[in-house]
This record gives sequence, structure tokens and C-alpha cells, in this order.
Amino acid sequence: MPPKLDPNEIAIVKLRAVGGEVGATSALAPKIGPLGLSPKKVGDDIAKGTADWKGLKVTVKLTIQNRKATVAVVPSAAALLIRALKEPARDRKKEKNIKHNGDITFADVIAAAKVMRPRSMARHMKGTVKEILGTAQSVGCTIEGKHPHDVIEEIDNGEREVAAFDPPRETA
Repeated sequence: MPPKLDPNEIAIVKLRAVGGEVGATSALAPKIGPLGLSPKKVGDDIAKGTADWKGLKVTVKLTIQNRKATVAVVPSAAALLIRALKEPARDRKKEKNIKHNGDITFADVIAAAKVMRPRSMARHMKGTVKEILGTAQSVGCTIEGKHPHDVIEEIDNGEREVAAFDPPRETA
């Protein structure tokens, strides 16, 4: 028999889920079953917690304490950019290989960079913005009608200014 779990112990489980959808309980069971939680109930909690990310794959951080799971969405750079494109919700089973060829503003890129800043490997905000622009290039969208790489060159040449931003550091 496994050892008894400490009720005050905090367990953190990270997993990828599609926003607004109840994931397969068979995928959740091995991760949260040993912690004494019902995979079906946690799946419903994830669906509720990711409702505003409908149709996008996002990383979900489950913080489990006293056999209660709290859901926190940890969006990726691509998910933030696709959300900024304001595309209509799509049926993942019917529509595959979507081209996200919309146009977003530089302010949207800065907003995404501010969210991603604590998890960025860049030393300065300018580097984080370039990371987001690289993601925009791979997603396939343009920034104010320009190719993302042209905007990166504008930042390098000093034609476009990026203000410094130091977020509160993420613990754990």
C-alpha cells in the first residue's frame, strides 16, 4: 500500500489541454489519481478554467492541496498571438492545418511579451519582444502589415523603440 499523503502538501501538475474542452480522463488518471482526485472532476475544472481559451492548446498548471485542485492557465507565445488575431472559434476535428494569416498591432506584440517576460530567457524586454516576433513569423501573421522579421530588423536598427519592463518574478 502506498504511503498516506500529507494533506498540507502542495503538489503541482502541469499538462497541455485544449481550452474549453474536457480532456480525456484516461490521460489525467495516471497524473492525478495517486493524489486522490477524481480525473473526471478535474477534467471539468480544467474545461471551466480554460473556457476563454476555447479551441487553443494551452498549458494548465494544477495546484493541488487538501485534495482540491486549482486551475491556472499558462499561455504559450503562440496561443497569445492567435488570441490577439481574434479569430472565430473553430472545430478542431473538422478544420486542420489552419493558416493564421491575420494582422496584429505592435501593441498586441508588446502585451504578449509582457505576459511571457517572466518565462523568457532574454535579458531585456527587447529580446522578449523579438522572441514573440519570431513566434509570430512561425504562426504566419503580420505586424501592422509588415513581415515579423522586418519588425525585428527595425528594432535592431533602433527605428522602433521597446520600453524596458521588469515583471514581478514568478516563484516555483
